[in-house]
Amino acid sequence: MTDVDGTDPQTFLDLDERWCAHNYHPLPVVIASAEGAWVTDVAGRRYLDMLAGYSALNFGHRHPDLIAAAVEQMGRVTLTSRAFHHDQLGPFCAELAALTGTEMVLPMNSGAEAVESAIKVARKWAYEVKGVPENRAQIVTAGGNFHGRTLTIVSFSDDPDARDHYGPYTPGFLTVKYGDLSAIAEAITPDTAAVLLEPIQGEAGVVVPPEGYLAGVRALCDEHNVLLIADEIQSGLGRTGSTLALDQEGVRADLYTLGKALGGGIMPVSAVVGRRDVLGVLRPGQHGSTFGGNPLACAIGRAVVALLRTGEMQARSADLGAHLHARLGELVGRGLAEVRGRGLWAGAELAPHIGLGRPVSEELARRGILVKETHDTTLRFAPPIVITRDEIDHAVDTLAAVLP
Repeated sequence: MTDVDGTDPQTFLDLDERWCAHNYHPLPVVIASAEGAWVTDVAGRRYLDMLAGYSALNFGHRHPDLIAAAVEQMGRVTLTSRAFHHDQLGPFCAELAALTGTEMVLPMNSGAEAVESAIKVARKWAYEVKGVPENRAQIVTAGGNFHGRTLTIVSFSDDPDARDHYGPYTPGFLTVKYGDLSAIAEAITPDTAAVLLEPIQGEAGVVVPPEGYLAGVRALCDEHNVLLIADEIQSGLGRTGSTLALDQEGVRADLYTLGKALGGGIMPVSAVVGRRDVLGVLRPGQHGSTFGGNPLACAIGRAVVALLRTGEMQARSADLGAHLHARLGELVGRGLAEVRGRGLWAGAELAPHIGLGRPVSEELARRGILVKETHDTTLRFAPPIVITRDEIDHAVDTLAAVLP
């Protein structure tokens, strides 16, 4: 074992720098324990977590119901592979379908894996049901998107950090401006299988589309027999004040991708949920995952569904989210240029005179508040739904003190 000083953060930072691939640029905070909305570093200093694992920790760190479900299941069986049935899979799929108002569930692991699966299903549906000629299926995507980092997904990214120098890229995608309904209409052809969108773009800076945009996309998909795929990996499962962000638009997708919070911050759990006649194109041997839908994942997922079933978490997110947006809104013109988002999800755009978000994130961390910048000038806030109003006030007051 590596001999380390367990209380000196620099020891761990040096090990990370030496041995970990440099595909992230984390803040210099070394977390050793966590509970609820708070984390503690190796030196015993506490921080308020205003990022919640990019929405993977919607219910806070180590939520007792989720930990109990995981521990109980770990004492029985954790993995069978899908070569056999197990007693958690069917109930998990049934309960998740009921929660989301869908008809079928394809369980996977990571969010990117769920998006890849939805793309495969959409193409297969296009060839076998819609009648698109083989190898001609197109999927329309939106500029500024973030759906993951696999090669196929970065093929339709316009973020140079995510895309550059990974070619040749996977064909079959057409990217148009997010929020521009006419651009979607012009992009659809008889070969279009699906339109893939985030109802609210997270990595782009918590960007909410114009009113009527998502309903208009739904209408275009209906008109042209095209699937609407909603990536709700960050926006779903209570983050925006409803079970799914699309619920607030009165819009239903044909397929949804879910992840992050579905694993309760304990392990990767994702799923594609949607119409039976679409997911039903899959036959045995045509798609799979050794760990997808494993007993431990399903037990945790069922506990997550149970937390959301009453609607209390969604209502809490809506109420506290309104407070978060109101408090951040007080800083517009006082260091912030704009606040975007919905529910407990906000993108705070820094005013031009502030400069980059990285120094602001670092100073907030020094003062015990954890946020992270995205696209240089946006601070992204996505605290756990279990956060309190007073804790939100503490975070915003600290931001106000940091902004010159």
